[in-house]
Amino acid sequence: MTAVPESTELDAGRAAQPRQLIVSVYGFYHRVEGGWLSVASLIDLLAALGVDEPAVRSSISRLKRRSILDAVRRDGTAGYELSDTALAILREGDERIFRRDRATLADGWLLAVFSVPETERHKRHVLRTQLARLGFGTASSGVWIAPAHLHQVTAEALTRLGLASYADLFRAEHLAFGNAQDKVREWWDLDQLDELYTAFLDEHAPVLDRWKRRRTVPGNEAFADYVRVLTGWRRMPYLDPGLPAELLPADWSGIRAAEVFFALHERLEAPAREYLLQVLSG
Repeated sequence: MTAVPESTELDAGRAAQPRQLIVSVYGFYHRVEGGWLSVASLIDLLAALGVDEPAVRSSISRLKRRSILDAVRRDGTAGYELSDTALAILREGDERIFRRDRATLADGWLLAVFSVPETERHKRHVLRTQLARLGFGTASSGVWIAPAHLHQVTAEALTRLGLASYADLFRAEHLAFGNAQDKVREWWDLDQLDELYTAFLDEHAPVLDRWKRRRTVPGNEAFADYVRVLTGWRRMPYLDPGLPAELLPADWSGIRAAEVFFALHERLEAPAREYLLQVLSG
């Protein structure tokens, strides 16, 4: 982004911060209706998540400084909306967050080959950071690899950041040498991914079990749990870019985590949307 690294507030950490929850609320609202939220409405919505007014106002200020939110007054009322760049990133993120299908070996691979002059080493860091954020693994220092379905979003991201002239993108298949499953473990940190997926399951699988037992769906609770699971899941499809199941360990935690996320999404999205619109309507 112009003033925001694309891997901070727009990617959720293990313990969600108020500013990350706010970005999730804005993203959710944009899918429902889109646009501007007053400060008062945002405070009311975040109250369902246990975030108090001072924390909301402090987080809004930080998001504004980082050019994620733009301040806009409507009819004399203070409010904010997502910046154009933040919207572009969130639209890209939606394609990944709600993608159910994993890549297959038949799809092939995407190679990003880049070279950045030493005089522009800062751009090399930005390029590597962006490729990592997109879910690329490292085959070598100047050759990064990802499932082939990421070719369009990668080209768009590198163009948006002014990095396209430093890289070439190729579609490829692994011919030799070595075992492809072993190579994937070299290119991606599967142990770290497993820890993150396991933490996601520890937090959200009990939530799904609780909702399965419930006969009523209180709107404020559905909204809070939906925003939390969205925030928790948002980071995962970037760290694991849908790697082929054939190359992953047996009983891969990521597959179970995806099942929990989509089950909660299907159960909670509609009542959470109703609660959101109810709060905004006053």
